[in-house]
Amino acid sequence: MTKLFCLCAGLGVFSVRVGMAQNPPAPPPAPAAQPAARPAPATPQIDCKWLSVDSATKTATLQLIAGLTGLNGALNFNGFKDGGLTFTVPVNWNVVVNFTNNDGMLPHSAEVIDSVKPMPAGPVDPAFPRAQTVRLAEGLAPLEKDSFHFTANKAGTYLIFCAVPGHGLAGMWIRFKVSATEKQPTLTATAAAGGR
Repeated sequence: MTKLFCLCAGLGVFSVRVGMAQNPPAPPPAPAAQPAARPAPATPQIDCKWLSVDSATKTATLQLIAGLTGLNGALNFNGFKDGGLTFTVPVNWNVVVNFTNNDGMLPHSAEVIDSVKPMPAGPVDPAFPRAQTVRLAEGLAPLEKDSFHFTANKAGTYLIFCAVPGHGLAGMWIRFKVSATEKQPTLTATAAAGGR
């Protein structure tokens, strides 16, 4: 048996049914599942073996490794992209670059170029004579090596850039600085950014 009561409260009228089972209100919908937070990519670390210095002969030797890690689809030098690594030498020092293509899929090359905007899509004249690997546009095959040397006789800011068409534009470049004030070569992590 169901009884209906009416209660008056001010101007409102409320009805209450007694004796009937009432369904509790439905719970509110669950919040939409949030995607799991992706771990931040590990910051590349500089290996002290990448740079050797001979102060007596004023020679800096850089081990430049293309595709060292999978960062940026392996379009990186020593695990850095978009200028995230800076190689600095004092002006008039000799520079030796020992290049290895560690990328198991793609060919790569390297050349020192002027820091220009827009970045070139492929090979350009190097900033210093002989400051480039062989087969710039074609690149060196996986596990191939080459080396080049030059004298850094012009102070300024430059790029070490993969000249295989499209690779530099995709972020495969690091900074190269020839300093009139620094006394020793250095290799430092820098803020990676498209701006040069």
